[in-house]
Amino acid sequence: MEEREESVVHVFDTTLRDGEQSPGATMNVEEKLAVARQLEELGVDVIEAGFAVSSEGDFASVQAVAAAVGRPVVLSLARTKEADILRAVRAVEKAKRPGIHVFIATSDIHLRHKLMMSREQVKEAAGWAVELARKHLEHVEFSAEDASRSDRDYLVSVFDEAVRAGASVLNVPDTTGYAIPEQTQALFEYLRTHVAGGDRVRWSTHCHNDLGMAVANSLAAVRGGARQIECTLNGIGERAGNTSLEEVVMALETRADYFALRTNVKTEQLYRASRLLTQVTGIEVPINKPIVGENAFAHEAGVHQDGVLKNTLTYEIMRPERIGRPSNSLVLGKHSGRHAFLDRLKTLGLWYPELDMNKAFAAFKALADKKKNVYDEDLVAIVAEESVRVPKQYELIDLETSSSTSASPRARLRVRVGEATVETEASGDGVVDATYNALASAIERFGGSRPTLERYVVKAITGGTDAQGEVSCLLRDGETSAIGQSSATDIIVASAHAYVAALNKLQYLKAHRPLEANHGP
Repeated sequence: MEEREESVVHVFDTTLRDGEQSPGATMNVEEKLAVARQLEELGVDVIEAGFAVSSEGDFASVQAVAAAVGRPVVLSLARTKEADILRAVRAVEKAKRPGIHVFIATSDIHLRHKLMMSREQVKEAAGWAVELARKHLEHVEFSAEDASRSDRDYLVSVFDEAVRAGASVLNVPDTTGYAIPEQTQALFEYLRTHVAGGDRVRWSTHCHNDLGMAVANSLAAVRGGARQIECTLNGIGERAGNTSLEEVVMALETRADYFALRTNVKTEQLYRASRLLTQVTGIEVPINKPIVGENAFAHEAGVHQDGVLKNTLTYEIMRPERIGRPSNSLVLGKHSGRHAFLDRLKTLGLWYPELDMNKAFAAFKALADKKKNVYDEDLVAIVAEESVRVPKQYELIDLETSSSTSASPRARLRVRVGEATVETEASGDGVVDATYNALASAIERFGGSRPTLERYVVKAITGGTDAQGEVSCLLRDGETSAIGQSSATDIIVASAHAYVAALNKLQYLKAHRPLEANHGP
């Protein structure tokens, strides 16, 4: 087991596993790699890269992440089944710091209605699975799924068995978001003092947000002795989501006077990480979301504005620069050179070695030709888009649209499908509808099925009539759904590229469909 430091709270990021279970948030291998590299840059201690046994795609993505990052422990989730554990071990074998995360439910509700197992059988399964995992890897985490609704003395006996078998981390999940902070703190205090060998392991918390208390419960667990928090970027995850990484990290930093604890997270990377995930998944954060929401540092009330102008501490408990948030200041234009562009990226914390500078600079120059002014937020959008490499079965080559008050809007486009190029034309209720009808027609010409557009969202990245518009759309084809996102000064062009991006994701997901549903802690 790695050396423990009681003043440090370890950050376990499960964006690539639990976060991906958020509807429409499924990522392909290249997208997971982009997020994983950003997580390493952010400074998280553990990355849960996926559930290796669930599909060939998940196995490949866990393998790729394990090989790509160096500092964090890379884990795969596994049930208490031999096939799961051996598959997980294979998936992380190339990691510099490999690990495995074994789980089984311990609440009577799950035992009776899901597992159909007795308490003794579950305890034996937990010990056997940890023992098998420990034969292959040193870092073994054990989770008691639905711990917050489990009998606490039974939990003690299961954790006793996990410690005996060699677990180095014990996770106490609030799987359904049922817990109350005071109960969470008391549960951790009880478990730490009653589990045999509880002082030799790291205690971990994994909270869901069904009652809006995931962050509060995670902080209560820390007060009860937990030294690892399992969380996701932007709080994405099943149902109402998971503990928000940026919120819990900034809570510990801002209230260090109360907690007297720290994390290894580089907070200046938080905003960039949040924006990258939004770009990859197309799931926007609410404007009033703490830390990374659009209004998180906005002041409209006159009294607030007056106070902030005199001293920011009157109404701001943290500075936007602390999370790497752009100031929306004018920085570059069409005459700016490559050196100035690179310097600004480094200032904003947007540059990293894997970034394709040629493509990023070309995208900047193309944008600068269309916009009078390029703002920091524009640069964040450019880098986020260039960070992800998506396999392209479909590619938009050209688009021409027309709209009139006396005739139906029409769209004519040329698109590549595989190795072939096709031209289509269609009308619609609006220009975007016509464009999407034309794209769907191109798919059908090659024997594909027309996907259903379930969500279409437009957002301006910056102000002004020349602002970049950011479009995300959710497409569904049968049981498979995917989100596409793109940004451009022309909202119709951005809409078309977002649709094509979603099509490419659908193509990937249908080819790598999971073998079975995964839930986990």
